Amino acid sequence: MSERVAVRKTYKLFIGGKFPRSESGRSYLVQSSNVSLASRKDARDAVVAARAAVKGWAGATAYNRGQILYRAAEMLEGRREQFVALGIPGDEVDAAVDRWVWYAGWADKLAQVYGGANPVAGPYFNISAPEPTGVVAVVAPERPALLGLVSVIAPAIVTGNTVVVAASPSEPLAAVTLAEVLATSDLPGGVVNILTGAITETAPALAAHMDVNAIDLTGVTDASLATELEVKAAENLKRVLRPAPAGHDWSGDPGVTRMTALLETKTVWHPKGV
Repeated sequence: MSERVAVRKTYKLFIGGKFPRSESGRSYLVQSSNVSLASRKDARDAVVAARAAVKGWAGATAYNRGQILYRAAEMLEGRREQFVALGIPGDEVDAAVDRWVWYAGWADKLAQVYGGANPVAGPYFNISAPEPTGVVAVVAPERPALLGLVSVIAPAIVTGNTVVVAASPSEPLAAVTLAEVLATSDLPGGVVNILTGAITETAPALAAHMDVNAIDLTGVTDASLATELEVKAAENLKRVLRPAPAGHDWSGDPGVTRMTALLETKTVWHPKGV
């Protein structure tokens, strides 16, 4: 009897709530599994999906967004052993679950903390309210593979933005498995889109894309690449979050900076007594 040939799992991209293969048909090998190698066309498709999801996601109630992030934490908790089997330490999975919950709690509090009524000299109400920036491109950190990924995705989407994530090419399995979690977490299609493969191919396409409103360079470790991406981002005045410093402690208090950096303030005047 001949020896059985193992069937490798193929990890696909996550775009618009679906799991397509790369349009190029390319893949690469990671831990005995095939992982799709995203192209620039895939990056453009992901931006289209993210843009289509902006209206519904930004228009959802903050309470509803918080519920969905909490559901992601529930689903991640249920798949803990699956992530451990991929080589993610159990305490990192637990920290990622806690991080989802932490950000979920901010969903209906941001407007109260960072918005409010402004004193003006006149018979008017003057109210400032935070609003999402729009479509955010994110270069995910390499390590910690899961906690780092959650720490850049959650603050972007809890504030009403949609994201296109360029996952670390050396740690893609955590990203695509997280996509499987999000696909079953009531998250509308297109709110989170995940590209695996070479960052040098997808990140420049995202930085130059005119329908991307902000780019988070957290996971970029090559200074020359970071400069190239900032230059491309300047073409349509994208908001830029610079790379994380070497040795950044992802297990520490995340603070609110990542959320507020992806918000814009809208100020409304309204006559009193009308």
